Amino acid sequence: MDFSDKIKQFAKRAEKIKDELSTEEATKNALIMPFFQLLDYDIFNPFEFVPEFTADVCSKKGEKVDYAIMIDNKPTILIEAKPVNDNLTNHDAQLYRYFTATEAKFAILTNGITYKFFTDLEEKNKMDRNPFFEFDILNIDENKIPELKKICRNEFDLDIILNAASELKYSGLIKKYLNDELQNPSDEFVRFIINGLYQGVKTQNVIEEFRPIVKKSFSQFVTDFMNEKFKTLLENEQPAEIEEKEVKVIEENENKQGKIITTAEELVGFDIVRNILRNNVENLDDITYKDVERYFSILYKGNSRKWICRLWLNSSNYKISFPTEDKKEIKHDINSVADILEYKDELIKVLNRYL
Repeated sequence: MDFSDKIKQFAKRAEKIKDELSTEEATKNALIMPFFQLLDYDIFNPFEFVPEFTADVCSKKGEKVDYAIMIDNKPTILIEAKPVNDNLTNHDAQLYRYFTATEAKFAILTNGITYKFFTDLEEKNKMDRNPFFEFDILNIDENKIPELKKICRNEFDLDIILNAASELKYSGLIKKYLNDELQNPSDEFVRFIINGLYQGVKTQNVIEEFRPIVKKSFSQFVTDFMNEKFKTLLENEQPAEIEEKEVKVIEENENKQGKIITTAEELVGFDIVRNILRNNVENLDDITYKDVERYFSILYKGNSRKWICRLWLNSSNYKISFPTEDKKEIKHDINSVADILEYKDELIKVLNRYL
């Protein structure tokens, strides 16, 4: 079993037991220590994985951090543990003190589900206020698994991780900035966008006039870009594979309701949903679909009573709908199939009801 599979297997276990863990100690024993064992650290070796490591601060003696990972006999990674239901928003100052008082180069704040990784990119020997990397066990991003693997004991290289930390931190901040501007363009962003387009004086009134235009244009640009990517991916699939998908659905539905043609957009939507849910099922083939006259339904194990979502792509008003726990249906307007990505949490939530 490779590293990625081990992480996904661990994630399934974490999902099952997390609600039974009511204390910090239970979280440590059931989630945090096994997680670092998964990263090849000898959690039972007090010379490598040190519990209650003393990190005296000049103003406070006897301060202890939950764990310190020793590499070459030096405390290299400090770990501050919190209960599984803690949101990890008020503890970085405490970890900051520990970091400053030791030789550590990395610090991790975790509740057993979310792992926040810090270092000292901005000022030497002072922990940055923002993590350079975050890993969520219950929301695994495939692209982050190779970065997590660099922290493994057998892969650990201080220089490589520090170089990666800088790129990860600032690329993350850039993505957050762009996402914030997409949702609510700032005055500075609007002014930057229209600088070469509008020749008049850019007063506050002009900024306010252009703000909704910039927001709409920015959103449409992202949508068009993603649609083009999905179209390219679809065109690059093996023609026989696409044809087989289409013929299978058409044959099934012709027998029951007359001729129903599954469109390319519906197949793209299906592939998006499958990719979102790939880490939440043991067998990706358990995510199936059924096309009917009014909508395209995505199911768990082909069971119409276990539908995950429905795509309404046969009119000018695209929609996606989800079943509620009381078996009602909630619909959301979408501009394109790319917007399905915005409903990742909802898709996972519905699927988990059937597992």
